[in-house]
Amino acid sequence: MRTFISKLRRGTKTESGLGLQEAPQESPQQRLYRYRKQRGVNLGSWFVLERWVSGSPFQGAAGSGQSDLDVAKGLHAKQVLEHHWDSWITSSDFEWLAARGINTVRIPIGYYHICALDPSILTRTDFDGLQHVFEGAWSRLVAAVVTAQSFGIGVLFDLHAAPGKQNKDSHSGTSSPVISFFNSRFNMQLAIRTLRILVTQLIALRAHGPVFDNIVGIQLLNEPHPSSHQTLYDWYGEAIQEIRKIDSGFPIYISDCWMTDQYADFVAHLPSSLALTCIDYHLYRCFTSSDISTSAAQHTASLADRNAPFSQMFSRVSEKLAASGSGLIVGEWSGALNPGSLRGTTDEHQERASYIRAQLDLFELYCAGSFFWTYKKEWPGDQGWSFRDAVENGIFPRSRQHVSYWARFPSYYEHWRFEAGFDQGWVVAYDFFAFDRAGQVAVSELGFKGCIAKRKAQDHIREYGRSNNIWEFGECTIQGGFLSRCCRFSAGSTTYPLSR
Repeated sequence: MRTFISKLRRGTKTESGLGLQEAPQESPQQRLYRYRKQRGVNLGSWFVLERWVSGSPFQGAAGSGQSDLDVAKGLHAKQVLEHHWDSWITSSDFEWLAARGINTVRIPIGYYHICALDPSILTRTDFDGLQHVFEGAWSRLVAAVVTAQSFGIGVLFDLHAAPGKQNKDSHSGTSSPVISFFNSRFNMQLAIRTLRILVTQLIALRAHGPVFDNIVGIQLLNEPHPSSHQTLYDWYGEAIQEIRKIDSGFPIYISDCWMTDQYADFVAHLPSSLALTCIDYHLYRCFTSSDISTSAAQHTASLADRNAPFSQMFSRVSEKLAASGSGLIVGEWSGALNPGSLRGTTDEHQERASYIRAQLDLFELYCAGSFFWTYKKEWPGDQGWSFRDAVENGIFPRSRQHVSYWARFPSYYEHWRFEAGFDQGWVVAYDFFAFDRAGQVAVSELGFKGCIAKRKAQDHIREYGRSNNIWEFGECTIQGGFLSRCCRFSAGSTTYPLSR
């Protein structure tokens, strides 16, 4: 904060040093879906299967029976998969989610799930010859988008399984632990081609009825484990460039490999653009030996402490990304705690509820959205990993008042610019607040403040000219000024999912 105040006192580098850029061509509905605060869940094991989440499709699987490829090579694979796609998530699930304040879903897919659009993407891959098994997936993905929109829910598509595997886990398509994505130019180029096909088709869908406005973006890779981070930086850069050739404003999400500062620097140094390139962090505290030896109360306390290293990292990265017109989401998180963390606990329900609340509090402060992993499991009762079970057992907080973090600073130079920014922010914030699809109870809030602030600042320069005091209009916005303030004044409070 002292850094920000010092900028106000001495002036700061502003948009006046940049060439003006054209804002993405978006409908009002698209803008609302894309940039509101994303209160989401993952629809895990719908298309990319995970045996621990839904075991039934694996009953006739081949090999070790752990991956999509094992199922695809098993007994009656086409019928098994199509039955699962049609029954695992239905309209009633979207209705249930919308009624509890969920406004966005993340849908993991594999490159093979879009082979109906171009069968040749399977050639020379592990899924070569299996087009007939997966050709029905695309129509069901389209139906998922349609159903989601009918309930006012946005969709983030996540390339969870890339050609050759980007990580060693079975949810990357095959049961093999070998990662061959990063050492194969063929695989890396095929993944970009897959993403281009996907984006092209998602855009084309808008030309036919019904119009889709609820695609919030695509995630290039899930949890990549690169041979070197420079290799991934280069691939990200090429993939972003290729997608932006198709649609210069299409929102793109990238995984940070749990090196959030470094990947935030990568995003900040991308060619200047008004399009959203968002960082995705995954927060789990149940896998490592350190996680296991740390009590649930200690996990909660470390997340709640705003001076702790992790909170400081989120604060630092969030500020850096907002300044570049981007944002931070938590694409996966859960209420799961290792049994070692719960040893000696007298009230496991309360410990888990406190742990979840601490994470939600953290996300409210620094993130444009978050997605619980996962929506549900085939076997009920897991309140750590199943959002539905956690909700139905009262683990999730119902609502809370949002504590204002705005502090008044002395006004310098051109006060009218601040007033103009405030007026613009009010209009934008109210658009999000007033957004209501199909009478749903969820309240939309502006999540990607930096992205919208950057665009509004450029509009302001076009109309009123350049100045060394554009910060009065724009930079205060990124620091949590007029846009978020208007959101709070309009809504009165910020609520977690489940609020009514």
